[in-house]
Amino acid sequence: MALFDLLGRRWAMGIVWNLSEGPCTFRQLQSRCETISPTILNRRLKELQEAHIIERSSQGYCLTPMGKQLYQLLVPLGQWSK
Repeated sequence: MALFDLLGRRWAMGIVWNLSEGPCTFRQLQSRCETISPTILNRRLKELQEAHIIERSSQGYCLTPMGKQLYQLLVPLGQWSK
């Protein structure tokens, strides 16, 4: 339930989805997520890091191995919802 609570927060899945394409800096993520405020982006990045879904690297933020596994589990849900 904790995972669904985290992923249900505004922009959490959008951040995971965008990072599935590769590492991004804060500004790149903000640009990709068009309407996200810096405050919300900061908060979600912190929460997703605490959950070990994303991490910070020399190239910016990226999915951890667990985050990549989560993304692979979300893809079929996205296809099903379409």
